Amino acid sequence: MTTQPVTILLAEDDDGHAQLVQRNLERAGLLNGFLRVHDGQELLDCLATRGDSHQQTLADELVILLDINMPRIDGVEALRQIKANTNTHRIPVIMLTTTDDPREIDRCYELGCNVYITKPVDYEGFIDAIRRLGLFLQIVQRPRNSGS
Repeated sequence: MTTQPVTILLAEDDDGHAQLVQRNLERAGLLNGFLRVHDGQELLDCLATRGDSHQQTLADELVILLDINMPRIDGVEALRQIKANTNTHRIPVIMLTTTDDPREIDRCYELGCNVYITKPVDYEGFIDAIRRLGLFLQIVQRPRNSGS
């Protein structure tokens, strides 16, 4: 089975967290392309643009890492819109956030997130969590275009 390269689309408003995520995913061996947006609105705009300009389905080429607490449109609303849109609903979405409220976690799963990861507050814990995420992303199977 051959695998196609996937682009990590990171929606994160904190520059420091974004740099740590990308650097540590690369250190874990994930050498995929990275795109970074700063809020939910930028994420939705990026998905609309990519969907208009690519023949390949977005679910085949992207995995979204999505923070919750962002300006303009937050991650929960961005998730709701992504999963409600027939052009983007199959894109795997991993919530990667400091929010550990069980009600927020439940809400994200109800809206269709694929994985919910709480970022540890301590630096070493954060680095370890991202490294493990990188290892996970290397072996996880993504949905393929089924023609629907």
